[in-house]
Amino acid sequence: MNYTVPLTALLITLSLSGCTRSSNQSVTIPLKATHQNVGQIANATLTAVNNESDFNFYISGVPTGTTMPLRIYTFVNRGNCQQPGPVAYEMNDRITTQRTAQAGWTFERVAPVSVADLLSGKYSVVVRTTPEDGSVDLFCGDIAQAAQ
Repeated sequence: MNYTVPLTALLITLSLSGCTRSSNQSVTIPLKATHQNVGQIANATLTAVNNESDFNFYISGVPTGTTMPLRIYTFVNRGNCQQPGPVAYEMNDRITTQRTAQAGWTFERVAPVSVADLLSGKYSVVVRTTPEDGSVDLFCGDIAQAAQ
């Protein structure tokens, strides 16, 4: 018996149903290096998880002299990177990072707000060193602009 046609139909059906059931909205936010961290690159992938926002960060580097192992603070601020407002959400229950195989670090944070709310308002995400390293802003990205 030839199983090729039924197997192909099953695989197509499964792949289509997987696409239609995906409810996690995901957006990539390019993060710009501040003048204290010139030449470095970063981004954050923002994903909806239930009614919260999951941020997965990649940063290429930090200023010379930053304490290792690298610990990073992250915030969602009202306003944008050019005109920052007050902190709306602190994401600092964990501040550790993980070194990647390539140059750079990755880390994940969660904000107690929906992705839809972040995309509908004027918010920015800020990556900063710890107070021990001077609370230096390293990167900033405008959340709403990433959705456009």
